[in-house]
Amino acid sequence: MPHVVLTARSTTDVVDDLVVLLAATPVPPAGPVVVAVDGRSGSGKTDLADVLAARVGAVVVHMDDLYPGWSGLAASVRLLGRVLDGLRSGASTTHPVWDWAAAAYTREVVLPRTGIVVVEGVGSGCARPVDLLVRLEADPDVRRDRALTRDGATFEAHWDAWAAQEAELFSHEPFRADVVFTSDTAAGGEPAWR
Repeated sequence: MPHVVLTARSTTDVVDDLVVLLAATPVPPAGPVVVAVDGRSGSGKTDLADVLAARVGAVVVHMDDLYPGWSGLAASVRLLGRVLDGLRSGASTTHPVWDWAAAAYTREVVLPRTGIVVVEGVGSGCARPVDLLVRLEADPDVRRDRALTRDGATFEAHWDAWAAQEAELFSHEPFRADVVFTSDTAAGGEPAWR
């Protein structure tokens, strides 16, 4: 699939485009079709993934469930790679869920063997195998404002260290998305998929 860059118009339009791309995505011989929705913090990944999943009947895996704490971005990508390998094998596969209050993985979620799985979060596109990789981009100031409005003081104390992990991860990982949605934030607008 060729790399395509599109300017987002609305959440509905973005999801319409993704549904078309999904229809053209080959179904793997084993396991579900895996869609990764990646991008920096505050770019709108969770919102878009939830709307897309509702539209196509997919299961969503949130990277927030895989990160082992505020310094665990790279470790979560390795963990996701093992989860995706399990899915691609066609075997029964689970992923652990990190309990942020207990600072430990405390339970497992069973993933479907067929259908569509949408993985969303920073680093979701850095693990393989992924059948369709979507990247969201937005103005850094807009992203920060959105993330801190969403998560408040909890994230604010970790913003700079997390942003450094994002920069480090994306400087080493090949991040050739199949499609990139950018927001027109030149006039201070919110990403369209919010």
